[in-house]
Amino acid sequence: MRLRQFLLFLYTILSSCFFSETVCAQSYGLGFFSHETVQDKRTGLDLSPAKPLCFKDNFELSFDFAFLPNRENYFGYIVRLINNDKQNIDLLYDRRTDNKHFRLIIGDQFSKISFNLDEKKLLTDWTKFTFRFDVRKQQLTLIVGNSSFTQPVKFSDNNCFKVLFGSNDYLDFKTNDVPPMKLRNILIKEGQRVTYNWLLDELDGNDAKEEINGNTAKVVNPLWIKKLHCNWQQLQSFNIKGAVSVAFDPEKEVVYITGSDSVISYSVPSSKSVSQGYTSGKQFLIRGNQSYYSTDLNRLFNINVDQKQVAFYNFNTSSWDIKHNSSAFETNYWHINKFYSPADSSLYMIGGYGQFSYKNDVQRYNLSTKSWEKIKVGGETLVPRYLASLGATKSGAYILGGYGSTTGQQILNPRNLYDLIYFDVKSKTFKKIYELNIKGEDFVFANSMVINQKNDSYYALIFPKHKYNSRLQLISGSLNKATFTNLGNSIPYTFHDISSYADLFYCPQSKRFIAVTLLLDDKGRQTRVNLYSLYGPPIAARDTDVLAKAGGENDYIWYIIAGVVVAALGVVWYKRSKRSNVLNQAVAPIVTTVTETPGENSTTAMDDIPAEPEVIKNSIFLFGDLQLFDNEGADITKNLTPLTKELFLIILLYTIRWGRGITSEKLKEILWFDKTAESARNNRSVNIAKLKNVLDRLSSCQIVKESGHWKIDMNPQHVYVDYKKYLDIVNDKRKLDKQKISDLAKIIQRGNFLADVEYEWLDTFKSEISNEIIDTYLHFAGSVNINDDPEFLIKLANYIFYFDPVNEEAMVLKCKSLISLGKHSLAKNAYDSFCREYKIIYGENFEKNFNAVLE
Repeated sequence: MRLRQFLLFLYTILSSCFFSETVCAQSYGLGFFSHETVQDKRTGLDLSPAKPLCFKDNFELSFDFAFLPNRENYFGYIVRLINNDKQNIDLLYDRRTDNKHFRLIIGDQFSKISFNLDEKKLLTDWTKFTFRFDVRKQQLTLIVGNSSFTQPVKFSDNNCFKVLFGSNDYLDFKTNDVPPMKLRNILIKEGQRVTYNWLLDELDGNDAKEEINGNTAKVVNPLWIKKLHCNWQQLQSFNIKGAVSVAFDPEKEVVYITGSDSVISYSVPSSKSVSQGYTSGKQFLIRGNQSYYSTDLNRLFNINVDQKQVAFYNFNTSSWDIKHNSSAFETNYWHINKFYSPADSSLYMIGGYGQFSYKNDVQRYNLSTKSWEKIKVGGETLVPRYLASLGATKSGAYILGGYGSTTGQQILNPRNLYDLIYFDVKSKTFKKIYELNIKGEDFVFANSMVINQKNDSYYALIFPKHKYNSRLQLISGSLNKATFTNLGNSIPYTFHDISSYADLFYCPQSKRFIAVTLLLDDKGRQTRVNLYSLYGPPIAARDTDVLAKAGGENDYIWYIIAGVVVAALGVVWYKRSKRSNVLNQAVAPIVTTVTETPGENSTTAMDDIPAEPEVIKNSIFLFGDLQLFDNEGADITKNLTPLTKELFLIILLYTIRWGRGITSEKLKEILWFDKTAESARNNRSVNIAKLKNVLDRLSSCQIVKESGHWKIDMNPQHVYVDYKKYLDIVNDKRKLDKQKISDLAKIIQRGNFLADVEYEWLDTFKSEISNEIIDTYLHFAGSVNINDDPEFLIKLANYIFYFDPVNEEAMVLKCKSLISLGKHSLAKNAYDSFCREYKIIYGENFEKNFNAVLE
């Protein structure tokens, strides 16, 4: 971690606590996987894993309880208290009965305690449960809300309890019947003194910290609530033929993906998708078409701006009212913003990009008259743009940022735009509200933003457009003041300009944000669709870098606070770490920015290298996102469950990297360390069998066990693995040549190694690969005379900057190569850019001047 990152990290913490106090206080707890998963994947919490909790006096147990919404089966054990391994006291929820679903069991008998609670409140709010154990009176009292229930119970003089929530495998009290619930704030009092306190506010891991005595609780298969509010979860990922577009119904909370032969409806509450084929025949969808769902009209539209057509979809008949003609191949209005105005029953389309020009047209389609017109607007001028974000209100729409130019021409000073503008439907005027002052990396916006008019705020997704392997970051900002805050972690986003599309929606009932990304392949044959979810209210991700932030009048306050804290706590740490390797600090590859002439631009260091040709059949890609293609060329990655995916990667990497594979003992240590030997063996056998079924779809690729080691046995002549090809290049540096260096660049152009997965055991592989790549490039550079091939050496330096933006050897190589070409000013620009980045990361000036670098 570097000084700049530490300051931004501190800023994120401070801003999240100052500006989101309510969010910080509420978005935590432990969720329980229930009947929607197989038995060994359900959640259990053991407050007493090492030894029972013993009490000499009266004591009480309390916790906050709620249900997870949108589940089918609400049945199971909420908590089991086992006294001296003999007597069980169970609270369970049984929806099978007509009434009084909460029931208390003592031993093998139902007690007289049973009751109901408002189901709506259980799904939307927390309810406090308190068990009071009166040893002297030999009775148990259960307090829920304003109700109190008492039951005689026999206690001994020495009461030692196992306290188990949800699933457990303890002695004869095993159960995997778990209701889909969530818990927080578990307190135990003895007498009047609080003796244990588990907040359950963890973000990850299988340990629940106890605040008073350090009695760590153990969790199996945790669903941490804070993580759902901080980390985006992928819901779906699939390919659809041809160009597609996306729309959203916030009332039903359904995402519609419009394709040429069907509409796919993805229900967020149920996590289910349904495909509805067209009875009206195929619909021609121009590349760059857009769809829109109007809750006012309860209708889905597909918009073709070029042909001035809007098609209406009838869900009852599965048909479109009109067919778009196929006279055009792609739109001239890529990334338009659109909204529906109930005031005049019209769809409005604003901006867009096409034919090397940015647009600021405002076009309207009246749904009543089915007429299309270009609107003459007044007020302030809207700078022509695309990649802006739009959020509709009852009387108009907010438009935020984008990329464009004053003249609309792409070749005349295009730039990032950060203005917030309001378009009034009634007056047909634009009004500028403010302009963000960005300090950090430039960014653009996903197509839609979510407006919260109650508190004059918005949510939007931002991303840097100059990166192919980009990241989407959720922000929340004010509609009145030029400030915003980063929330949640980032989403991987492959940005290939007009071929990519991103959008943001909000589910008001489920309180979830939905992000959708589309990527159309170069030949227009298919679109990759990804859906992600983040629970609201979102909280800041403290373990990720801040993409950018808005400067403002109070900016200096945060730097003063950060400076004081750093000065007090971090001087020694900073001095010791300022020279350490920066390779593994980047969330995404960082590239130096140098202003150069066309053909020498290094803003995207590897854009001039075509990606490694994808061997679709019988191939495994580990650079970028994990992908497996079977012997028919079908993507079978989705057939891997989270556990079988990790199991596959472990065996594959241990096989390729060291040749011998991995032992069963090592697998247990990594994957099933919390299981008994028998349980781990059963888990391994089940998941090996599942994995074999997936790999059967690849030719000459199977799991075998040889000499006590599990390994992937495959024929390299029939199965392509990019990691294997990468190792073949870097492991024999004596035979490096220009072609192999280019081949290496093509492999890693897909992205960082296994960019879409994070495992603790994988960190060593990722770190090793980053270092090996740089060493390989530098080794080859040392074998080439600069004057022999300076153009290629400039590219090679840019490859290095892709992984290490302040690599001194790469900077020297690039500057000398530019000098060799007679481009002295560009060499000085490269040096100055390096010095600026060096200052940002290390907090001090680079010690060598330009002339010393060239010596």
